[in-house]
Amino acid sequence: MPKVNPDILSWARRTAGLTPEEAAEKLKLRPARGVSAVDRLEALEVGDDMPTRPMLEKMAKQYRRPLLTFYLSAEPRRGDRGQDFRSLPEGHVASDEAILDALIRDIRARQSMVRAVLEDEEEAAPLSFVGSKEMADGVPSVLSSIRETLPVDLLEFRSQPSSLKAFGLLRGGVEAAGVFVLLRGNLGSYHTAIGLQAFRGFALADPVAPFVVINDQDSQTAWSFTLLHELSHVWLGQTGVSGEGADLAIERFCNDVAGEFLLPTKDIKEFLIDEDADMEVIEHEITEFARERNLSSSMVAYRLYRVGAIDQGMWRRLSNAFRNKWLEERRKQRERTRDEEAGPDPNVVRAHRLGDGLLELVGRMMNAGALTTSKAGMLLGVKGKQVQAVLDAGGHGGTR
Repeated sequence: MPKVNPDILSWARRTAGLTPEEAAEKLKLRPARGVSAVDRLEALEVGDDMPTRPMLEKMAKQYRRPLLTFYLSAEPRRGDRGQDFRSLPEGHVASDEAILDALIRDIRARQSMVRAVLEDEEEAAPLSFVGSKEMADGVPSVLSSIRETLPVDLLEFRSQPSSLKAFGLLRGGVEAAGVFVLLRGNLGSYHTAIGLQAFRGFALADPVAPFVVINDQDSQTAWSFTLLHELSHVWLGQTGVSGEGADLAIERFCNDVAGEFLLPTKDIKEFLIDEDADMEVIEHEITEFARERNLSSSMVAYRLYRVGAIDQGMWRRLSNAFRNKWLEERRKQRERTRDEEAGPDPNVVRAHRLGDGLLELVGRMMNAGALTTSKAGMLLGVKGKQVQAVLDAGGHGGTR
């Protein structure tokens, strides 16, 4: 068996966001021969002891790294996130950053596979809109191009029975244009859930297989805005991660494109707010205005701020109030879900998170013999034996 570079062990633990104490606990190391669990881990990381194969497999799982990583001769370069469009607050959770890196690596691998299969089947036609615009072109130019490309009518969006249905309509238009849209907020379990401070969404711009990933830990009413925000990055040809903050110029730009798409300036200016009114009254009026248009209340408040209808202080107070209400509603929903005897079909949930774009491609390529079951499983993030069930749940089963 090849020798393991101890520096890799230390690097893998650190980039997983774990202290020696946390890692020793996760690896279930125990004191032995008078040596503490942490000291045993340190001995492995400095080369005084060699890890067994079972220990390496535990590390691969807990550090979220492929097993082969531990046989590299040197530390790999940090995975490229592209540009970081976020302004992280003090005290943000370091482990979220490690999980986010793992998620981006996973999506990049899927993107590479999608591009490869499209190239093999001679379907790798470049999408003209990827990287077609610059910030210097201005919000109206980017917005006009997106509207021309997406077959989505705003009135139809607003007429949907729920914000989730409205998002589905928008997502369908984006996927029809050639962008793969995934809902992912963890690495497959709630233990690896990534907070919104780490990311709300990220875009992997590629002329053949652009991907947008939305953090599904966020409110469903916010998904449409995030999708359009990330789509703006694709139009600008930018790969990178977006968070909660909107302090950077590029983030304000993409927010304005998304906001103008969903709630044009002429519409928001017709919504008059009396800043001297009771705060609860203002919150209620915004909530009702947002609900009627399948938008998030926070997004409406942000648009009011951007068009000058309210000041920054009012916007921040409203944002905090709406966020706190959503967190409370989410807590109650989780309690109701725990009390229910059975949840939704896991395959239906997986299919929804993967999106029709990816499911349709996988189903079609499998039927054409261009994709094996094992590779299809890698693209969908499931075991090979689950592929057909996920495709069936998403309505893309095709012939068997």
